[in-house]
Order: sequence, then structure tokens, then C-alpha cells
Amino acid sequence: QVQLVESGGGLVQPGGSLRLSCAASGRMSSAYVMGWHRQAPGMQRELVAEITGRKFLVFGDAAEGRVTIDRDNAKNTVTLQMNNLKPEDTAVYYCKAVIPWETSTESWGPGTQVTVSS
Repeated sequence: QVQLVESGGGLVQPGGSLRLSCAASGRMSSAYVMGWHRQAPGMQRELVAEITGRKFLVFGDAAEGRVTIDRDNAKNTVTLQMNNLKPEDTAVYYCKAVIPWETSTESWGPGTQVTVSS
């Protein structure tokens, strides 16, 4: 099993930027797809972006064009750079890791709060 810990959340003004990091430990490998999801109060959890071990990228609808995602397979980390943040980006951001063909490997971090407000 893989353990995930997010960092980098906080309060940012509209139009600002934020960088989130996720560190994975345990039986990690490049077979894992790593990604970021978010959940706002009263809303369903949604995909922000994910990246495969070979760095193929998938973006969710909400933040596409304003986020970049990258991973360091040697360090088992994944980062999410968010730019031009909007109040509607306010949510708890969760790191996720899963081997797509082994759904029992799915792991989630505890989440980090991002608040966009003036």
C-alpha cells in the first residue's frame, strides 16, 4: 500500500498562484497514476489533473489551462501548479495514486485546504 501526504495549501487572493506537493511512500512505482482531485463543500469530488509514470497527462474540466502537473519518479512526488486562481477553486485538494489495472491499490492523501479569497 502507498501512503500519500499533501502540502502547500493555504489562503491565496484571486488571480494568485499556488503550488501543491504530494509525497508518496511505501510500495511506490512508476506504474502508479498519480493525480489531484478536489472537493468543495456540498460538491462531488472532481478530477483536477493526473499524470502517468511516463508523464501522460489528463486534465479535468474545471481547471484546465490554469494548472500544470508534474512528477518526479525518483523522489515519488507529484506537484500541482495552479495559476490565476478563482474563488470557485476553493476546495480541499486530495492526492491520489492508483495502478489502473489493480484498483485495490487506490490510495488517497488526507487532503489540503485551498482557499481563494480577497
